[in-house]
Amino acid sequence: MSEGALSRSGVEKAAILLLTLGEAEAAQVLKHLGAKDVQRVGLAMAQLQGISRDEVTAVLSNFSSEIEEHTSFGVDADEYVRKVLVEALGSDKAGSVIDRILRGRNSRGLETLKWMEPKAVAEMLRYEHPQIVSIVLSYLDADQAAEVLVALPENQRADIITRIAQLEGIHPSALNELDEVLEKQFTGNKGAKSSAFGGPKVAAEILNMAGAAEARILEEINKSDATLSQQIQDLMFVFEDLAEIDDRGMQELLREIPGDKLIIALKAADEELKQKFFKNMSERAAQMLKDDLEAKGPVKLSEVEAAQKEILLTSRRMAEEGRLSLGGKGGEEYV
Repeated sequence: MSEGALSRSGVEKAAILLLTLGEAEAAQVLKHLGAKDVQRVGLAMAQLQGISRDEVTAVLSNFSSEIEEHTSFGVDADEYVRKVLVEALGSDKAGSVIDRILRGRNSRGLETLKWMEPKAVAEMLRYEHPQIVSIVLSYLDADQAAEVLVALPENQRADIITRIAQLEGIHPSALNELDEVLEKQFTGNKGAKSSAFGGPKVAAEILNMAGAAEARILEEINKSDATLSQQIQDLMFVFEDLAEIDDRGMQELLREIPGDKLIIALKAADEELKQKFFKNMSERAAQMLKDDLEAKGPVKLSEVEAAQKEILLTSRRMAEEGRLSLGGKGGEEYV
């Protein structure tokens, strides 16, 4: 494979492959991916620039070789799915997709929720049992789950996050119950092991995206379970924790952040984090950013939080791609 192709992430390779297929064929492939993966691959397709003919040839050749080695005939189907998805999306990103496919092949009800607006999901869940709500939010991506959580009544939020943090796994029979609630059709394998849902880390990831509601929810959890509240806080990663990223990772992150978003996000940042960004920019770029920060007038707190959230989402995506490492308050890494 060419040097350029080797340096591409799994998502970028998938994007190159889809761009060579043509609109109709690419659409047929994308409809089999989950909502979040469609967004990631679509973004990569939109951002690809300067692709050489050698790179395209190398990606196609590698994909062709993989198909020739592992056809769908005479091989273990599960293993084939794993290999193809890892090749297309990279090992980290493919993991969650593989888990959904192989542990709950027909869980269409839950997957459908990923395409719905958070407020619509919240409305659907408003009168369901908190345990059902906690399972659904554990399944959704953290950013969407956070929006659903904030759209739910305030007096339910702490209980739901507590239940998410205490989830250790969901047996397929429980998924069948959820299937009835969502009025969808899918079959659970009663002999299967529990699927990995919830836990303190999932709760922390959701609260990371919950904005101003975060502090109140943690306060309510602390009243009933101080140990769990602290455990969640230790796993949380907030904007100020970006200062813990190493210099190489910060330089990678800066290449992905729009300048206008960075200016707004840094309006409420502490001096340590500002210096971290300045240190990893050229002297000229750092001075321009300082000047822009001084010249920028008052900004609504909601705008600052939205810009910080966008940068956090970018940092998480890059961490999933293996391009940087994020450390939480308690020293845990999100990989």
